[in-house]
Amino acid sequence: MRIAMVSEHASPLAGLGTPDAGGQNVHVAALATAIAALGHEVTVYTRRDDPGLPERVPFGSGVTVAHVPAGPPEPIPKDDILPWVPDFASWLREQWAFERPDVAHSHFWMSGLATLGAAGRLGVPVAHTFHALGTVKRRHQGAADTSPAERIAAETAIGRAADVIISTCPDEVDELARMGVPRHRARVVPCGVDLGLFRPGVPGERPERPRLLSIGRLVPRKGVDTVIQALPYVPEADLVVGGGRPVGDLDRDEEATRLRAEAERVDVADRVTFIGQVAREDVPDLMRSAAAVVCVPWYEPFGMVVLEAMACGVPVIASAVGGQKDTVVNEVTGLLVPPRRPTAVAGAVRRLLDDPLQRDSFGIAGADRASTRYGWDRVARDTVHAYAQAMRRVERTAS
Repeated sequence: MRIAMVSEHASPLAGLGTPDAGGQNVHVAALATAIAALGHEVTVYTRRDDPGLPERVPFGSGVTVAHVPAGPPEPIPKDDILPWVPDFASWLREQWAFERPDVAHSHFWMSGLATLGAAGRLGVPVAHTFHALGTVKRRHQGAADTSPAERIAAETAIGRAADVIISTCPDEVDELARMGVPRHRARVVPCGVDLGLFRPGVPGERPERPRLLSIGRLVPRKGVDTVIQALPYVPEADLVVGGGRPVGDLDRDEEATRLRAEAERVDVADRVTFIGQVAREDVPDLMRSAAAVVCVPWYEPFGMVVLEAMACGVPVIASAVGGQKDTVVNEVTGLLVPPRRPTAVAGAVRRLLDDPLQRDSFGIAGADRASTRYGWDRVARDTVHAYAQAMRRVERTAS
């Protein structure tokens, strides 16, 4: 099968931890690779953001990354890409007219617009993964939401037009139903985890004091300030914050600056260390050095960080939102807490620090759950089944 994946702002080649590079980049890269391992041919289409990038770059066996000339060849915040989506769609349509994919899988709403714009006249079946929904973002961020005004209407249209919606958690299916997208059009396929990289093991570093780890994109909704505000209630623990710009450039990172000020305000600055962007291959050792990985965003479409920590055998403390409610089994693989509740986070941390046996039990159970349910090989097979559903729908419509 020839598969076109469209990920307009999240390239598999991008560095992680910066504002627009995170879980979607990992998801697209790993999914493309795992599907190719099943014998399929995958091309990932992403916007060219550097004039020196070649049009096509090999990305592992059976996977190619194609850089689409849409908009200026420079970094653009994802919320500012919409004006160039028609150009993206036109370029895809021209390419696919000569080399038609068997199915197209778009990631994020602007990719959905471009993919549907290119695929419609050619009869290419379209699968779509939202990764995040504008209704949820607007609900939690309010006036701070920088998404284009058209986003929510566009997502509703995409949900009704795509041949199958591949949702990463049941919570998203419920949200789509409230938007008027029929439930039968959605198929739940969770994100996966690289079990070869993220696995239990002896940590490379053993800190003298208990270490909490928060790692991921440095943006307000990730709730790192909630973890910092919990520290005064847990005086024996330190916090390491990974993500954002490279460590030597963190002074220019607006969110890192805000979080440092918050640590000063609650008098824990001496116990919070910001390490900046972390190379992906270094993340597992960092996770295994922690007594717990704390991931308490305001909302989260899936929550890859908690899954990666579980795969490493590390207990997690996670906010009970979005996909994290499905990934984390409360009181089994970790503890779920309400979002934006520092005292709840502190209470969960104290429970784990005071009970090493429970901490070890959560780690063992988390590693087992990750390995049995979330390997990329299983996710890839389930995704290919969803592609078949999309293809059958197009065939029925054509007949």
